[in-house]
Amino acid sequence: MKFNTKTIHGGQKREPSTGAVMPPVFMTSTYAHTTPGEAQEFEYSRGGNPTRTALENSFAAIENGTHGFAFSSGMAAIDCVLRTLSPGDEIVTGDDLYGGTYRMFTKLFQKYGLEFIFVDSSKVVSVVEAITDKTKLVWLETPTNPLMKIADIEGICTAVKEVNPAILIAVDNTFATPYLQQPLALGADIVMHSATKYLGGHSDIIMGALMVKDAKLAKELHFIQFAAGAIAGPMDSFLALRGIKTLHLRMQRHCENGRAVANFLQKHPKIGTVFYPGLAEHPSHNIAKKQMKDFGGMVSFRLKDESQAATFKFLKGTQLFTLAESLGGVESLVNHPVTMSHASIPEAARLKIGITASLIRLSVGIEDIDDLLKDLEQALNIY
Repeated sequence: MKFNTKTIHGGQKREPSTGAVMPPVFMTSTYAHTTPGEAQEFEYSRGGNPTRTALENSFAAIENGTHGFAFSSGMAAIDCVLRTLSPGDEIVTGDDLYGGTYRMFTKLFQKYGLEFIFVDSSKVVSVVEAITDKTKLVWLETPTNPLMKIADIEGICTAVKEVNPAILIAVDNTFATPYLQQPLALGADIVMHSATKYLGGHSDIIMGALMVKDAKLAKELHFIQFAAGAIAGPMDSFLALRGIKTLHLRMQRHCENGRAVANFLQKHPKIGTVFYPGLAEHPSHNIAKKQMKDFGGMVSFRLKDESQAATFKFLKGTQLFTLAESLGGVESLVNHPVTMSHASIPEAARLKIGITASLIRLSVGIEDIDDLLKDLEQALNIY
């Protein structure tokens, strides 16, 4: 199947007892055994639920994997991956990460003996040079949050596997979605999504996803998910599956609007730097062009006036762009990383990579582009 068909039919089948085209919401915790110790397909909903299974099959299909897993949040999905490791193991990761990921790495798992090495993941050589005999995982975001850095997935996978084929490579594909790039096809072992964002697409669920194509790894992840219990519920699974069915349509508009917003900002006299991989001036534009179908709906920028007063006036002045956490919904959002999504990262670490108090991040929705540009223009005219 082509991708646009997979979002609707990938991994799906009619519900056998009724023929329902859309999987019903199975609000049940347990299932009857035929004989003691011999369950049917489902036994207990922490281990599997028909609605969640339908979603997980869809997850696998859209990322060209063989197994998908639906978690109670994106952070729960990351937690599951890290639980495959042991004290003393090292993880090489990017220096520009979602604040919640950085917090989990440094505040939770570091104290259990995992070591995290932060590098500029937009440079293949930086990733490879950080590898030691203790490295067990490379964790990538691309595009990164919020500076929109691009990691060369295929280049990193090839180089890392040449050093040590046993090192796992995981890619947070939340910003790009499988509509734009498919890391498993580029050599990655694990793909992670905050399905709260584009996969759900309507700002009404909290959910995480993992997709893999190795049966042994899938078995290990399933055991951890079952044992730790951070599963997605059936109602959220239903909503996520419904969201995925329009992913291709929504992402097409997100990309169109994101590109228009980036071009508008780049030409505006009150705007300083614009971070968007679709711009030819982006330092990794060619890599993004190679591995992505389009460039997405996430845009970050700084005003020329980098004062807090100017930044806050803009943030408070938008009308269609709602000042809020998160991203990837049909509605446009504006975010201030320093006080919101990346507040948990120490100031010194933020400043070192360029997450300054004047940085603004947009999640460009699917509204009419003329209305979005007018909203940005009027907000810029406030100061």
